[in-house]
Order: sequence, then structure tokens, then C-alpha cells
Amino acid sequence: MNIWEMLAVFAAGISAGTINTIVGSGTLITFPVLLATGLPPVTATVSNALGLIPGSVSGAIGYREELKGQSRRVLGLAVGALTGATLLLALPSTAFETIVPILVALALVLVILQPRISKAVQRRREHSGIPARPDGGPLLFVGLMLASVYGGYFTAAQGIIYLSLMGMLLDDTMQRLNAVKNVLAAVVNSIAALFFLFVADFDWTAVVLIAVGSALGGQIGARIGRRLSPTVLRVLIVAVGTAAIVQLLLR
Repeated sequence: MNIWEMLAVFAAGISAGTINTIVGSGTLITFPVLLATGLPPVTATVSNALGLIPGSVSGAIGYREELKGQSRRVLGLAVGALTGATLLLALPSTAFETIVPILVALALVLVILQPRISKAVQRRREHSGIPARPDGGPLLFVGLMLASVYGGYFTAAQGIIYLSLMGMLLDDTMQRLNAVKNVLAAVVNSIAALFFLFVADFDWTAVVLIAVGSALGGQIGARIGRRLSPTVLRVLIVAVGTAAIVQLLLR
């Protein structure tokens, strides 16, 4: 890479770290930039996955206030996400390639309808007298496990799928759920990156530039994201998710 390409990758890392913390899908920024520098697609994918790990960790730290009181929930959901990530060893990416745009589109529909779904679920619970489960129950565990397998191969819109599942099955604010999403993304991306580290080539220059940039972006994203209203956050999720669908269809 020449100096201008390095600056472009670094800037892309900052942008990706910021948007990953707020919504997800930062790969929509970094991956095309890495390809533009001349890296092969597989090398760009692995380098990107490794480089974005510090951004995920940084974003989770930035949301530490919203994580208070959620330690048991995070631990339980992280087990599901971790289980899904380990299935990377057994399931090929081709198992998901044809349905990825459909998964993302479904997640966006759930995000849009989440307020109505939450109210309907709450009314049903009040009528039946059954309290909400703080961990979302088996359905959320299995859903996050499958979403984590997907996220290990296709990081675009991974966070959006997490948010849609948790928003539908957990009774909590979008900001607190977003904090959990950042932790889950950090766990899954770390496992996926370690897996790919042993089976594919990567570019250390790209990894370091994206790592430093995404770590900075994670802090920026946390400061911005925590100030957004639920409505604005939901609109941003839909906008980014739509861009992810377009990119996936054109890939």
C-alpha cells in the first residue's frame, strides 16, 4: 500500500468502528476500500474481520453504563452467540449465501415493527400473567446462535439481526439492547477471526490500520449512539440495513 491507500484504510476503519457501535454493518465501508487497494477478496475479508475486533471491544466499553445490571443476560446470550460462532467449523458459507439478503430484510421488518410487536407481547403477558424472561428464553438463545453462524461469514448487518431478535423477545430499551449487541459482536467476531486466521491469508498492514481506526471509531460511535432517540436509532438501522441488502445482492 502507498501512503494514500493507508490513509484511506485508516479512515475506513474509523468510520466502520463508529457505525458498527451505533448500528452495525461497518464492513460495508472497509471491505470495498480494501478491495480498492488491490487485496484479493478472501484476504480482504480476513484482514477486515481481524481489524474490526478492537472496534467491537471499544464500542462495548463505550456502552458500559447501559451494560450495568445486564451481566447475567449478557453471559447467557454470549453463550448462544459463542456456540453459533464455533459452528463455523462445521457449516460452509455456501449454506447461507442464497438466504443472506432475505435474513437481513426480515431483520429490518422486525426492527420496524418492534414497537408494535413489543406492545402486543406485553399485552399477552399481562393477560396470561406470565412475566417476561430477562434472557429471552430458548427462542432467543437459538436465534442468536444461528445469527452468529451467519455473522461469522457475513458481518454485514450482523448487528441489525441481533437487535431485531432481542428487540422482539426482550422487554428493554433500544440503547440497552444495543450495548448487549456490541458485546455479542465482539465475542463472535473474535471467534470467527481466529478461525479464519488459520485457514486464510491476511494483510498485517490492513489489519493494524483498521484495528487502530476501528478502536477510535468505537469510542466515537458510543458517544453518538447513546444520545440518539429510539426512533432515530431505528431509522438509522433501517437505512444501513437497506444499504447492506443492496450490496449483498450486487456481490
